[in-house]
Amino acid sequence: MLEFGVMNSAGFTVITGEIGCGKTTLVRYLLRKLDDHVTACLISNTPRSQDGLLAWVMMSLNQPFEGSYPALFKQFQRFLHDQFSRGRRTILIVDEAQNLGMEALEELRMLSNVNTDKQQFLQIILVGQPQLKDLLRAPQLLQFAQRVSSDFHLRPMNADEVSEYIDFRLRAVGSHSELFTADACKIIADTSRGIPRTINILCDTALVYGFAAGVDQITAELVDTVIQNKAQFGVLPFGLQAV
Repeated sequence: MLEFGVMNSAGFTVITGEIGCGKTTLVRYLLRKLDDHVTACLISNTPRSQDGLLAWVMMSLNQPFEGSYPALFKQFQRFLHDQFSRGRRTILIVDEAQNLGMEALEELRMLSNVNTDKQQFLQIILVGQPQLKDLLRAPQLLQFAQRVSSDFHLRPMNADEVSEYIDFRLRAVGSHSELFTADACKIIADTSRGIPRTINILCDTALVYGFAAGVDQITAELVDTVIQNKAQFGVLPFGLQAV
């Protein structure tokens, strides 16, 4: 959906998902794939109000970001028109966009008014937690929501996908055997609730435990030990105890 939004000049693209589901990873993947005719800028530390939002946008574009709002807006328009005249597209990506709030989102909508029916000077991609989706469904942001032409919500993986994900990551670094048993993968899926970041943490720690124990395969019993130790001594709130 990210690529679809870029290729079809979507005014707004929205990607949401739980913490640790891989939203930022997808954004980085997209940035690597963009061609040389795209000017892409990323705001990862989102301001919590509309104050200074345009300055953050200008800073992400490597443009001067000091001055009054009218002066910055004029400079912003000039930059976009210059990029367009040279055959380039400008894409603004806002990560953790749930922190923007209604006023800042409305300002982003107003900034998108630089686009016309025939000319798309600016594309905006918003990436955030589920609160962003809830925020955009508010009646006050109906005009904004109507401009979102490409959107997707990343869900956690199911048990089968977790097992495939673990095997894929192991093969990617050269493994030629199934290091995690089926029961171990099931426990990891249940405990992580299918969140990739948590899966990574559990698997990395299990591999360290397995190496220390000198075993050839990560079993359910070894994963149980990892979860018990993390529940007792770690900082992550593992809601499910080992089985």
